[in-house]
Amino acid sequence: MKVSARNNLKGTIKSLTMGTVNTEVVVEVAPGVEVVSMITKASAEAMELAEGKEIYAMVKASNIMLAVD
Repeated sequence: MKVSARNNLKGTIKSLTMGTVNTEVVVEVAPGVEVVSMITKASAEAMELAEGKEIYAMVKASNIMLAVD
């Protein structure tokens, strides 16, 4: 996978809060350091996100994008 975002933070999903439309994803990138992203519920389901899964938080401008291999 190649992406244009330069700030890639590898972490583990600590928690997911599913809403009707959106999902809040809390990613622990280091002990005690978390990044929170709000993505669509459809994206969370398509990426098969779950607590404990390794994930990349990619920061570009003011947005945090998520990716899985």
